[in-house]
Amino acid sequence: MTATDTTGISEQEYAERRTRLAEKLRDRGIDAIFVPPSSDLQYLTGLERDIPSFGNIHYAHGWVTGALIAPEREPVYVLPRMYVAFHLWGREIGDVVTVNETDDGEALFGKAVASLGDLRRVAVGARTWGEAVLELGKAASSAEIVNGSPLVNELRRVKSDRELELMTHACSIADKAMAATAAKVEPGVTMVDLHEEVEHQLRALGSRLPSFPTHMFSYGEHSHDSQGSSGLEPIAEGEPVMFDFGAVWQGYCSDFGRTVVAGEPHPEYERCYEIMLAAQEAGRAAAVPGALASEVNAACRAPIEEAGLGETFRHRMGHGIGVDVHEWPFISEEDMTPLEAGMTFTDEPSILWDGKLGVRIEDVVVCAEGGGRYLNEHSREPVINR
Repeated sequence: MTATDTTGISEQEYAERRTRLAEKLRDRGIDAIFVPPSSDLQYLTGLERDIPSFGNIHYAHGWVTGALIAPEREPVYVLPRMYVAFHLWGREIGDVVTVNETDDGEALFGKAVASLGDLRRVAVGARTWGEAVLELGKAASSAEIVNGSPLVNELRRVKSDRELELMTHACSIADKAMAATAAKVEPGVTMVDLHEEVEHQLRALGSRLPSFPTHMFSYGEHSHDSQGSSGLEPIAEGEPVMFDFGAVWQGYCSDFGRTVVAGEPHPEYERCYEIMLAAQEAGRAAAVPGALASEVNAACRAPIEEAGLGETFRHRMGHGIGVDVHEWPFISEEDMTPLEAGMTFTDEPSILWDGKLGVRIEDVVVCAEGGGRYLNEHSREPVINR
């Protein structure tokens, strides 16, 4: 790879990540890990993920695709010929075992595994093909196979300064896309119109693709959803449109939300909006090193519960975010993870009040001494297009 590849991370930082991984592998008595194309593989090596599609893209021997990573060794990639030809496009990535269409894929995969020596315990990453797990079991027949994704997640949780720079830019793209779209929320527009405008803005601002399926919806007196047939219907006077979307910048995600009202809102709207802002601020302030994720979630929920609207806050405060849009830990009642400085997650309280209204907000926060720091800069003031 080049010194800095398309993901914006230096080769030195990738090497440092693999060194930290090696330490964790040794601590747990794991001799090697097989990582398929995924956020984990991109995090460890810089091998960029493909843009996902509804239908699966697959090649002959596609199950072999991935890298075997062991301490004190460079990664050994096992890749189908089509992947080498049309995904790498001549880019040198190191030791590659290329599996041609007419090759014995099982034998070549087994040979690559055997090159790592006597394996007693082998980890596999999430999204590994079942066939790859089976063949790994045959090639290392005396080895115990364990789940490797939680181990890599431990590395991914705390972000480096460079990662925070990339995430801040991904947040900036979302901020700008919202600024360019907010004025278009007016009676008669459709959720699909707004969906298309946001995605146009994201791409024009440099996002490789949305970080998850873009979603605009309303709740309460009106119900329109960009992901359903109602997304084609014009929205009504006073309808609050809740935005939920994110950008991708050099492999890192943002996740963003705001609410914009098309005309005069419900009489309870502004009160609910202030309660929601208080909840977001309470979550941010509680996001200090050492606080449990569940405690931060409880702090965020408190202002909404104290206002007698607890049942309208129907989800968690947030989730970790980085090279995936949803990562562990979750800022949720069941997660007892102690937060560390440099962890990034969403702060996204909402009020979904049956028959009345919906309101939500979402920003990315980095855990820090004295309280979390927002990576987004877009205004949090209510927007009502009267």
